[in-house]
Amino acid sequence: MSQDLLPEDGAETGPGKADYVFSDQIGHLLRRAYQRHLAIFQRNACDPQLTSVQFVTLCAIRDNGPSSLIELVKSTAIDQATIRGIVDRLKARGLISQTSDAQDRRKVINCLTDEGRQLLEDMVPCAKRISELTMGQLNPAERLAVTHVLQKMITQDGEE
Repeated sequence: MSQDLLPEDGAETGPGKADYVFSDQIGHLLRRAYQRHLAIFQRNACDPQLTSVQFVTLCAIRDNGPSSLIELVKSTAIDQATIRGIVDRLKARGLISQTSDAQDRRKVINCLTDEGRQLLEDMVPCAKRISELTMGQLNPAERLAVTHVLQKMITQDGEE
């Protein structure tokens, strides 16, 4: 193609450009929404060192009781390598403790410490505010719809 035939603005042309705009795609939009949520979480958490995945992990232990890494992977949907690092950081901060399973001494069980329970108690009002801020200007019907659609998307069977 000669130089005089190239678009003046440097934009790409050809098949696919008009029918695929990345910024309109669900993956891009979900990532942007999640980035926004993470920023809101960090600004509004009562403990600036606490990350959203650490909070979810603490909540899973609170809700399900003492838990192994495998149980935490299942309840949080966080992969095993990542959950291991999260657990190590929570343990280093004194928010969880670890014991051996009574039936299988090789299995490590993660438990909330008093400090972990207190942080969760302090964090719940912040978490409610974080959810409120994340939903932003959505009206009640939109909030219900987005929650329903996201739950449906993550539980749907099918091709991956």
